[in-house]
Amino acid sequence: MRAAEEAAFARGVTAEALMDEAAAGIAEAVAKFFPHPGRCLIFAGKGNNAGDAFAAARLLQDRGWRVETHLAFPEDELGPLAEKKMRALRKAAEHKSARPSIVLDGLLGVGAKLPLRAPIANACREINRLRREEHAFVLAIDLPTGLDSDTGAADPDCVIADFTLTIGFAKRGLLADRALDYVGRIERIPLPDLAPPSRESDALIADAPALLGLLSRRNFGAYKNQFGRVGIIAGSTGLTGAAVLCATGALRGGAGLVELFVPAGIYEIVAAAAPPEAMVKPIASYASLVHESIDVWAIGPGLGEAHADEIRQLIAQAPEPMVVDADALNILARDPAILRQAKGPRLLTPHPGEMKRLFPNECATRAEQAAQFCAAHKVTLLLKGSRTIVAESSQPLSYNITGNPGMATGGMGDVLTGVCAALLAQKLTPFDAARLGAWLCGRAAEIAIFDDGASEESLLPSDVINHLGAAFKQLL
Repeated sequence: MRAAEEAAFARGVTAEALMDEAAAGIAEAVAKFFPHPGRCLIFAGKGNNAGDAFAAARLLQDRGWRVETHLAFPEDELGPLAEKKMRALRKAAEHKSARPSIVLDGLLGVGAKLPLRAPIANACREINRLRREEHAFVLAIDLPTGLDSDTGAADPDCVIADFTLTIGFAKRGLLADRALDYVGRIERIPLPDLAPPSRESDALIADAPALLGLLSRRNFGAYKNQFGRVGIIAGSTGLTGAAVLCATGALRGGAGLVELFVPAGIYEIVAAAAPPEAMVKPIASYASLVHESIDVWAIGPGLGEAHADEIRQLIAQAPEPMVVDADALNILARDPAILRQAKGPRLLTPHPGEMKRLFPNECATRAEQAAQFCAAHKVTLLLKGSRTIVAESSQPLSYNITGNPGMATGGMGDVLTGVCAALLAQKLTPFDAARLGAWLCGRAAEIAIFDDGASEESLLPSDVINHLGAAFKQLL
C-alpha cells in the first residue's frame, strides 16, 4: 500500500483525492449492505483512517444517515486531513434517525503497532460492547483496529467487525484463519488512482470486479444446448431433498438442460418434489451412466454409500468434467489415488470434515491444506467454509469474500454443487466455475438477508436459490 500510494503521489495524485475516492467507496458499501439509512456512530483516531471515516460519513449524511462522532483523541491532535474532513462533516445537516445503528471503526489503519494502548484500546472495547449489547453492526475501515495487517494476529481488545471495507487491495492478514471472526465479510474498495502491485501474488480475493469477465451476455439467438447438459447423480432413501436442491441450483445457475438420476426406489418421491424443468430418471446401476450423453456431471448430494464401487468407477472413468461432493467425497476418501486416473477434470467441494477424511495430513492452515492436496492430486478444490478457498496447482489460491453465518445449515452445499456444475456446462474452467459459484451463492445469501428480510437464523438453501438471479444481475 505504501509503495502504491507513493507511486500515485509521484504521478500528481493527492492524498486528499485518494481519501475522497476511498470515502465514496465506503459510502457505497454501506448502502449495499444497509439500504435503509439509520444511525451511524464513528469511532475515529487522528490519522488518515479517521479522515476516510469522516469523509464517508459526510456522504452517508447525504443519503439520510444520522451521524455521530466519537474521537479517541483530543480534537487538536487530529491530522490536517482528518481535521478538514471532520469540519466538513459537522457543517452538514443531520437527518432523522431510523433503524438500528452501525459503527464505523476509523481508529487505526495499516502500519499500526500492537499491543493497543489507551485511549484506542478503550474505544475498541466500547465498539465491541455496542456490537455485543446493542446489536450494532460494525464496519471496519481498511482493517479492524487491533489486527496486524500482515499476520492476522489480534490484540485482546481487537475490534470484532461484521464487515471490513479494505481500501485498494486486501491485506494478507485479513485472510488468515485466525483473523476470520475479527474481519467478517470483506468488501474491497477499489481506488482507480492506485496501480496494483508489480509482482504477482500467490493469493487472490474473488470479488465482483475480479469475476466480472467470466460470464458474457447471451446472444439473442442462443439455444439451450449452448449452455450444457448437466447430469446429477444424487439422492437416496431419506436424503431426497439434497438431490432436488442440487438440481434446482443447476437450473438457476444457467444450465441448458438438467437430468437428475436417482435410484428407482425413490424415483416417485424425487419426481414429485423436483422442479418441473428437471428431467428425473430412475436408474438400476450407476455404472451404466458412463455412457450417457452428458456435458458435466455433479455427483454426491444425499447419495449414500451403498454403491461405493460403482461411484468410484464413475469418478475415474467419466471423461466429462465432474463436481464431486458430499457422499461421493466420503467414498473417494477411501481411495483418493483414483483421482490420478480420472479421465476428465474434477472439482471437489468438501467441507472441513470431508477434507479431513480426504487428506488427513496435519497442516497449519487451510490454505496449506488446499495447496498440498491439489499438488498431490491435480484437481481443483473448493474448500468450503466462512472464507471458502479455491485451489488448483497451476493457480494462485483464491479466497471467496461473500456469504454470512446464515449459510451454516444443511443443503447449502447441495445448491453450490448444482451452481458450479451449471457454470462448468457454460464452458468455464473448474477454477473459474468454483470461484464464481461460491461468490454467487454467498451474494445470494446476503441479498436474502439485507434486501429481503431473512435473518441469519431463518436463512434456507431455498432462499439462496431464489436470490441467485439477483446475484447474477449484480455481477453483470
